[in-house]
Amino acid sequence: MLMQARLSQMCGHSLPPLSCGKSFATHKLLNVSTVLRAPIWSLHKPPKQGTFCKARRRVRYNDDDEDDEEEEDEELGYNAEISMLESYTQSAQDEVLLVRATVDDQQEEVLVFKGFSSSLSFETSPDPSKSVLPARAIIKSVDRIKGPFNPANVEYIEKDLTWDDFKARLLQSPSQDDL
Repeated sequence: MLMQARLSQMCGHSLPPLSCGKSFATHKLLNVSTVLRAPIWSLHKPPKQGTFCKARRRVRYNDDDEDDEEEEDEELGYNAEISMLESYTQSAQDEVLLVRATVDDQQEEVLVFKGFSSSLSFETSPDPSKSVLPARAIIKSVDRIKGPFNPANVEYIEKDLTWDDFKARLLQSPSQDDL
């Protein structure tokens, strides 16, 4: 009876009385999670054979994941140059930037468009606050591509601009229409 009163408080409506007689043994037992998710009309009869309950999935984090995240943040760091390119593409939405950089003597390619960046060389984090390239990355060249980006038919506006040239143009021109 106490369980029925507690479930009624949690669900916000009254539940049918729980049976304690002979019929209780013939019914299948319902666990609390099934009772809470089931509509009130389905509680009057036992669940049908083969009925499945929908389960909500949620990500659970433990302390090990937090430690891994901190190590990953330290490894990636904040890359101001990628952030600068992302802010440029927010205003120049008809452009896509193909950035070539080196990280620990390895070539990396990053696509920057509409304020977001995505790595073509390795996995990109789903968290947009994390930088795609680590702070130690050195940008070698930038290609300006006409958007929307179609990998089958790439239309270059400018190709193989050095980072210094592109950065100078970016800092020089506040309107960014001259690029």
